[in-house]
Amino acid sequence: MAFAWKASGLTYNRYLAVAARVVRRSLKEGERLKAERRGEMELRFAKWEVGLAWTVEKIEPERTNEA
Repeated sequence: MAFAWKASGLTYNRYLAVAARVVRRSLKEGERLKAERRGEMELRFAKWEVGLAWTVEKIEPERTNEA
C-alpha cells in the first residue's frame, strides 16, 4: 500500500518540506521566527569557463501555497 504523500503525487523531499513548514508555523512567535530563518536557503548557479565564473545567476524557488 502506498503512503498518503506518495499517492497524492508528492516526492518524499517535498513531503518533508511541507511537514517542516507546518511545524514551523505552529510554533510561538519567537521560536517560529528562528525556525523560519533556518529554513531559508539561497541557491546560485555559476557557469565556469577557463577557470573563471562568467555568469552567476540566483535561483529563485517556486512558491506554492501548500499546507
